[in-house]
Amino acid sequence: MNLSFFDQFTSPCLLGIPLILLSMLFPALLLPAPDNRWITNRLSTLQLWFSHLITKQLMTPLNKGGHKWALILTSLMMFLLMINLLGLLPYTFTPTTQLSMNMALAFPLWLATLLTGLRNQPSISLGHLLPEGTPTPLIPALILIETTSLLIRPLALGVRLTANLTAGHLLIQLISTATTALLPIIPTVSILTASILLLL
Repeated sequence: MNLSFFDQFTSPCLLGIPLILLSMLFPALLLPAPDNRWITNRLSTLQLWFSHLITKQLMTPLNKGGHKWALILTSLMMFLLMINLLGLLPYTFTPTTQLSMNMALAFPLWLATLLTGLRNQPSISLGHLLPEGTPTPLIPALILIETTSLLIRPLALGVRLTANLTAGHLLIQLISTATTALLPIIPTVSILTASILLLL
């Protein structure tokens, strides 16, 4: 019984081939074939408008120097949005519920921001390892603690994100199981549970 709740996090296979590969290739089939009218296509216009909207929302709080990150951040947002929406299709699963996927995205981006900060503003980046006003005897211990905290940050955030996504999926599965189990016994409680599931 408990094993069936966690079966939703395994990738469904058909003849040994994971179906998530097929579902991730599916949006590419919707793209029109390149021709003279490709630029003025309604679908490409909608895609350009959507990517422009995401880029504007991401880059508004940043200064001009941070705008060079626009391409990678917009691509990351579109990629995450696509794979999370594909997780809603039947016979697929959401890849971001896997720790390996979250760590594969978190670690390179964390390392890139850390190395960029150390290269462009080394004194400010290293200054974060020692808070202002620290007593002199605590300085070595505090530097070790802050360095450890900085190094385990991608692991801690990746595990938290995976746990939150997994808990949300499990909660939906448990409530829907309770709804179907209570329907023949106590219909009023089942309808109340279904409304909670709908709100969730």
